Amino acid sequence: MKLYIVGAGPGAPDLITVRGAELLAAADAIFYTDSLVSAELIERYRKPDADVFHTAGMHLEEMVAAMAEQVKQGRLVVRVHTGDPSIYGATLEQIALLKEEGIEVEIVPGVSSAFAAAAAVQAELTVPELTQTVIFTRAEGRTPMPPREKLQELAQHHCTLVLFLSATLAKKVSAALLEAGWSGDTPVAIVYKATWPDEVVIRSTVATMADDMRRHGVTKHAIMLAGWALDPHIHERGYRSKLYDRTFTHGYRKGEK
Repeated sequence: MKLYIVGAGPGAPDLITVRGAELLAAADAIFYTDSLVSAELIERYRKPDADVFHTAGMHLEEMVAAMAEQVKQGRLVVRVHTGDPSIYGATLEQIALLKEEGIEVEIVPGVSSAFAAAAAVQAELTVPELTQTVIFTRAEGRTPMPPREKLQELAQHHCTLVLFLSATLAKKVSAALLEAGWSGDTPVAIVYKATWPDEVVIRSTVATMADDMRRHGVTKHAIMLAGWALDPHIHERGYRSKLYDRTFTHGYRKGEK
């Protein structure tokens, strides 16, 4: 007995993986969070007689019981998660209960909204000699942050930050970054519903991000990218990697003298 957890990607129906699309096309039962995953994606790939279950209104035990019932009937069951299931996917508790039912789980990765947001602003999050580290995190809200993971502590690394689930806490994010010593003019990019038809991109700064988001009415479904890698003029700064430097020798090319 097996259930497949499939990453749907960030929103656009054609950004699901080939494996994910093939599983959707073969599925007898599809469970998806209708408040987050595109209905168009489900309709594009599912077979006509597949049963589709909307899970936005279900609690954990209710959802897992319904999925387990379908699996035990010998049906191919796919649970669809937005983005990639490994990041803020709430999959751990589902897998734990499914294992109690004797059900094996296979996870199919998806395109994270973090990378869709970076693509929307044409950003390389790891710019040579500027920043080589990316931290995925969130601002502390109703879910407390573990010790030593407060945003102002993480921000002291002054690397690229990607913030999930934090659009309602923009003021808190701004204050934490300033407290960590970030300059108020440090670039920030906010991407609302990356790759969806109503995608919105907001170019801002640490100091003005809360006001800019309020002006655009963005309070949810947004990824926040912060750091100098998000400078809209970064392409003019002359940063280059060693990989394609004509003087750099590596295993596939001898550098010029």
